[in-house]
Amino acid sequence: MADFDIIVVGSGCAGAVAAYTAASAGKSVLVVERGNFAGAKNMTGGRIYSHSLKKVFPDFEQEAPLERKITHERMAFMDPASQMAIDFTSPELAEEGKDSYSVLRAPFDQWLAEKAEDAGAEYICGIAVEELLKDEGGKVVGVRAGEDEITAEVVIVAEGVNTLLCERSLGNARPKASQMAVGIKEVFELPASQIEDRFLVPEGEGAAMLFVGDCTHGNVGGGFLYTNKDSISLGLVATISIAADGANEVPVYQMLEDFKNHPAVAPIIKGAKLVEHSGHMVPEGGYDMVPQYIFDGCLVAGESAGLCMNMGYQVRGMDFAVASGQMAGQAAVKALDAGDTSAAGLASYKQAMEDSFVIKDLATFRKWPHTMEGWSSMFTDYPVMVKEIFNAMFSVDGEPQKPLMKRMMPIVKQRGLFKLAGEVRKAVKSL
Repeated sequence: MADFDIIVVGSGCAGAVAAYTAASAGKSVLVVERGNFAGAKNMTGGRIYSHSLKKVFPDFEQEAPLERKITHERMAFMDPASQMAIDFTSPELAEEGKDSYSVLRAPFDQWLAEKAEDAGAEYICGIAVEELLKDEGGKVVGVRAGEDEITAEVVIVAEGVNTLLCERSLGNARPKASQMAVGIKEVFELPASQIEDRFLVPEGEGAAMLFVGDCTHGNVGGGFLYTNKDSISLGLVATISIAADGANEVPVYQMLEDFKNHPAVAPIIKGAKLVEHSGHMVPEGGYDMVPQYIFDGCLVAGESAGLCMNMGYQVRGMDFAVASGQMAGQAAVKALDAGDTSAAGLASYKQAMEDSFVIKDLATFRKWPHTMEGWSSMFTDYPVMVKEIFNAMFSVDGEPQKPLMKRMMPIVKQRGLFKLAGEVRKAVKSL
């Protein structure tokens, strides 16, 4: 007889929700978390779209350690000395079911772990699972963590983006360098009133901001900023191929320093105290990097299954993780109740995933990661072109002005009108 019905590896959004779901159904659940506590190893820009969380915890707004409801969306094109930003706010962004919140992962993940423990899950922290145990037929039957071998009917792997177990024990291929990014983030303390003044948001509300262009010195990637209650999360994401390229003249850590000193960013964090610096890998390959996620005795959820999507104007991962964790927990319970924890017995997980927004959204925007990877002008010339257009629009020097269109067209024609139209058309089709 197995030691537990279910073992969950990792206590991020996917793992904790899977554990909560299964424990709430009366199953014996063990969570093995390599950090000293849930959230100790997690780092993110810090935004969760609430729709999937609400399905698991209907009253999460009253319980979860949320920072600010995001009601302002900003996007900025940057060249070395200028930016063109779009600032959008709407009551719909705050509507239930469409709302999103900034979060700090350490307290948020600890809250999720407490919910799982309250439901009956047991926790072991501070130890890494080194391999999955298998029987003679190749079915996963437990885990080896340190000197301990612990058995279970089902193992749910939610170890995060660095999918060592999936590679070692399940045979999933390591993602390509172009499908992975490195994120670096810093958190700056700033009084709540100053955050609200600098972002022109009402008390308690917040802003999310994405940057493209000079923030990564023209390389594929971008910057992000999220307002918390009394701090700001600021950082960059750049593909691993760029970050690991020794020929790259500007390493990622220097990109971040330059980004913080850019005229568009420096005033936002002026006088703020740096209290945290962290780094993390991020899956960015979209649908084409989703691996096999159902095996005999084992399910894979969250970032371990490549469930993350960077659209340039929208970054999603936590809502995918919560949903996949819930579906993995439900599938494991169903298989246990039916007495069949083979891949066939766990197949309801795949059906649920494919019927949900998780796989459907990844499939819809399947072409975008490749489009973005090959669209170098988006990160180099487009921000410069935007600067030139707005300089031509707003500059007044006392000389007689030409009609606006005659000021705009030379700037556009310089890039090739048909070339620009083709690039934009290709991008719009992939979005």
